[in-house]
Amino acid sequence: MASLSIRIDLGPDHRVGPGKVQLLEMIAEHGSISAAGRALGMSYRRAWMLVEAMNTGFGRPVVETQAGGKAGGGARLSAFGADVVAHYRAIERAAEKAALPFLARLSPAAPATP
Repeated sequence: MASLSIRIDLGPDHRVGPGKVQLLEMIAEHGSISAAGRALGMSYRRAWMLVEAMNTGFGRPVVETQAGGKAGGGARLSAFGADVVAHYRAIERAAEKAALPFLARLSPAAPATP
């Protein structure tokens, strides 16, 4: 079955898509940018750059970080970051629902149309 992938272009050089949203979800789950990057098979540098690009693009933080030390550092989604994930997933579900009949027709097993 065909599937839909959504990328939202919010402005020049400012996009949100499945990769960035998954990174945010992994940060929420692991409490760390580096652990989230590892879970997704990406370097800390790449994960950090994606977070910084989102923070800059939105003009406010999607991720809040805490410097390391004895207790260690960490990261968590800001309230806005959690909203970004929730709204993106809602858009994704709505688009998938609307596109489902069309996606079914694109599937290799779909019957030919006259």
